[in-house]
Formats: sequence, structure tokens, C-alpha cells
Amino acid sequence: MVDGRSKDPDADALKGADFARRALEVAGDDPFILASAAQALAYFGEDIGAMMTLVDRALSLNPNFARGWHISGALRMWSGEHEIAIEHLEAALRLSPRARVGSSLAFIGRAHFLGRRFDEAVPKLILAIQEDSSYPEPYRTLASCYAHMGRLDEARQVERLRTITPVVVPKTTPYRDAGQRELYLSGLRLAAGEAK
Repeated sequence: MVDGRSKDPDADALKGADFARRALEVAGDDPFILASAAQALAYFGEDIGAMMTLVDRALSLNPNFARGWHISGALRMWSGEHEIAIEHLEAALRLSPRARVGSSLAFIGRAHFLGRRFDEAVPKLILAIQEDSSYPEPYRTLASCYAHMGRLDEARQVERLRTITPVVVPKTTPYRDAGQRELYLSGLRLAAGEAK
């Protein structure tokens, strides 16, 4: 949806949320299903506090669930709890340093960015790009970060992003705070040459 692959984003969001709710109906005490459904529902706009509670339940069932800590970090970043997000994402990396449980470095970089710690965000985002050069979000956040740092030449190098997705500036974001959304999107618009 964010990357322009959906022909009907609204219908796909409804369908995705429906599938996540149906998964919850049969999840029982399965931490993987609980956390994954919570992430999907939060992404599609459900009450983020309720979804964080659902992930907390998954983690109480399995405190060593690296993917659960990753999802918890993502949801906390979306809700604006940057420090807790970083703690939870770092826990995911400690529990599973080699296994791919998600793009924890990208999320850590994004949390630093949203907390306006641009100098700390840049190296994490660069590492995330090196880890997975096909994931567009670290490119977007890095471009926005560079723009806010006044490094416009670097910010405007979005060619690689354009080879991954036609959408440089997404229409929607999972960020619940309007100020954070605008921080992210204004930097992207500047990097894409859409704003001065």
C-alpha cells in the first residue's frame, strides 16, 4: 500500500484487517499470531494502545520471542514512544542477532529520526540499507533525515529508492502523531524536490 503496489489501497486495508481479526479468533495463546495480527491491525489504523497490549500479551507468553520484541518496538515507534521502541528493537537484536526477525536497524534509525536525533539515525539507516537494499523505508527516512540536516545534495539522491518503488513520498504513514508525520513527509518532499 505505501509503495504503490495496491490498485485499491482502501479495499486492501479492509481485507488485511479482516484477515488479522480472523487470525486472532483462532490464535489462542500463540505469540506469533497475536503479535503479527497486532502489527497488521496497528498498521491499518486500529487503536495502537490496544495493539501494544496484544503484543505485550504475546511477550508475556514467550519473553524470548525476538519477533515479538521487534513488533513491539515498531508499534511503540509508531505511537511516538521512541526510547521504549529502541529498547524493544535492541532486545529483538540481542535475542536473535543472526536471524532476520524484521528490519530492526531500520526501525531503530527511524525512532532516532522521529526523536530528532538525526546524527544517530544516519548510521543505523545506512546499515539497514546495507542489510536489505530492497526495503524502501530506510531510503525514505535517510533522505528525510538528510533534508532536515541541511544536507540537500545527499537528501536528493533518491534514485535508488525510485528503482525500488515509484512512491517516493507516500500518501499515508503509520505514525500516529501529526508532528512526526509532518517531520517525515516534509523532509521527503524536500528531498524529492517537491518543496523548498
